[in-house]
Amino acid sequence: MIRASLKELSTALATRKVSAVELAGEFLDRIEKRNPTLNAFITVDRDRTLAGARLADQRRAKGETGPLLGVPLAHKDIFCTGEWLTTCGSKMLSNFVSPYDAHVVERFKTAGTVMLGKLNMDEFAMGSSNETSYFGPVKNPWDPRRVPGGSSGGSAAAVAARLTPAATGTDTGGSIRQPAALCGLTGLKPTYGVVSRYGMIAFASSLDQAGPMAKSAEDCALMLSAMAGFDERDSTSLQRETEDYARDLAKPLAGLRIGLPKEFFGEGMDADVRAAVEAALDEYRRLGAATVEVSLPNSGLSVAAYYVIAPAEASSNLSRFDGVRYGHRAAEYADLVDMYCKSRAQGFGEEVKRRILIGTYVLSHGYYDAYYVKAQKIRRLIATDFEEAFKVCDVIMGPTTPSVAFRFGEKSADPVQMYLSDIYTIAVNLAGLPGMSIPCGFGNDGMPVGLQVIGPWFAEAKMLNVAHQYQQVTDWHARMPGGAA
Repeated sequence: MIRASLKELSTALATRKVSAVELAGEFLDRIEKRNPTLNAFITVDRDRTLAGARLADQRRAKGETGPLLGVPLAHKDIFCTGEWLTTCGSKMLSNFVSPYDAHVVERFKTAGTVMLGKLNMDEFAMGSSNETSYFGPVKNPWDPRRVPGGSSGGSAAAVAARLTPAATGTDTGGSIRQPAALCGLTGLKPTYGVVSRYGMIAFASSLDQAGPMAKSAEDCALMLSAMAGFDERDSTSLQRETEDYARDLAKPLAGLRIGLPKEFFGEGMDADVRAAVEAALDEYRRLGAATVEVSLPNSGLSVAAYYVIAPAEASSNLSRFDGVRYGHRAAEYADLVDMYCKSRAQGFGEEVKRRILIGTYVLSHGYYDAYYVKAQKIRRLIATDFEEAFKVCDVIMGPTTPSVAFRFGEKSADPVQMYLSDIYTIAVNLAGLPGMSIPCGFGNDGMPVGLQVIGPWFAEAKMLNVAHQYQQVTDWHARMPGGAA
């Protein structure tokens, strides 16, 4: 059953071909066997998972139905899960057991999913390679010498290696799409505000958004239909009618206008990535789509603007981790201030400290106008660029990443080079737009390549349709790493 889609798993459960307990047990066995090598999971609790599976079987026995009832999945360890360890990949929260569930977790519980465990990630979602996790790096299942991407690297690796049929992720500047591309799966960042951030440990509050990661667009559509919805506990949650995100999957693509930003197809993209992306665009043309050139003139400023805004918000959000009420507390200290200082110095890793310092600097007196305000003005210009582009196209496409997955240590010594890994994804978050990555082939050394699809605000159903139709005529999304069988 490890190769089955969420729809196929749901059908198998509904027809009693397999029970939720049997299904969960099969994936738990794979986790036990493969996770020591990949390090995708931080927390696994077999007894608790099987108890959840038994509950799902009981609900089906009583006549209850649902597309995800009894289906197993795993959560990125940034989502608070009641009675489970919730670490955010940090020493700071290595002992934190959440007393409540995040809204996303609540939604999946209501849908009847069975939680397999909590997934590894870059510390506090700050990273593009999963090398900043306190619990050690996640390995890419396609080549364990290479990074899986970040910050949702554990989610991507677990789905790629078929340790879970699907997983949740979060995306602040590409943290769903980039690892999805590097591990050969489908990942969707919805429009900002579509999915509640309640109980999702904040990095940059105006940029963070939760989304699904799975093998296919159809799987992501089923997940997003379960995750999305208004939550009064989140002031950024949007009040909208509930959607069936799978409603348009079967629509043909004749007449689709695909915008190709000239800024995405210039220097900086590796030749193997370019070849795979161009081949995918040719396939879309065969499916009836037309391509038009568009321009995003301010996209080149997105990385600079992001690395002012995101650290600024992080420095504020992470001030709550002080060692007083929860999380790591220094063993020895002289007074309260000394406890704050030592707890934070010991609890946070180097990348987190770097971003807190940057954020504090740009928000300080004399620099706020020069950096933070200017970055917000650039953010508005970037959003306007997208608005103009969508006047002549329905979706925008390009590479998700400039290269295939790089080797461990290759960029960790140079933060700027690491930050440039997200050069094609960051603008989407600054504008609050939906973006997704779908597998579109393989590049150097047989490593996956991702095609990025960007849509106007609230165009998730359209984007999923565009991705699904491509996946009906290609099998990139169904490929498995050689060692995952």
